[in-house]
Amino acid sequence: MSDSLADAIRTRFRALLSASRFSQFAGVGGVGAIVDNGVLLMLVELADAGFVLAKVVAWAIAIAVIFAINEAWTFATFGDMSPRALAVRLSRSYVVRFGGFLVTLAVYWGLVILFDVMYLLANVIGIGAGFFVNYASESLFTWKVHRD
Repeated sequence: MSDSLADAIRTRFRALLSASRFSQFAGVGGVGAIVDNGVLLMLVELADAGFVLAKVVAWAIAIAVIFAINEAWTFATFGDMSPRALAVRLSRSYVVRFGGFLVTLAVYWGLVILFDVMYLLANVIGIGAGFFVNYASESLFTWKVHRD
């Protein structure tokens, strides 16, 4: 491995080790999990939506809430604040969080279908599984904290 590649990896890894940013991201994720579970509960119980469709909709809404809070708090010092830059970061956020969503959805589906776990508990476990993928992706690709 070349020195420049090793340096790039070290720089990115160090950027992920910010305890305060990690704590903020986790706190915002907690708010997102509450939104996600709330929407999921309403769609399944009140709208009689299927548990997978309800999860997809709940995720999309929760990500918008999470992005807004992260933009204003966790990553407030990163990136241009122009409308175009915000739109690019929001789009990028949905794209990079899709990897975490696939992890979350796989765990969620597997727990509900294969192990008969209640869908809300399965959702919380799935969100926890996707959390670290989302933290690394958002930090490095959406807000590019390693460029600080």
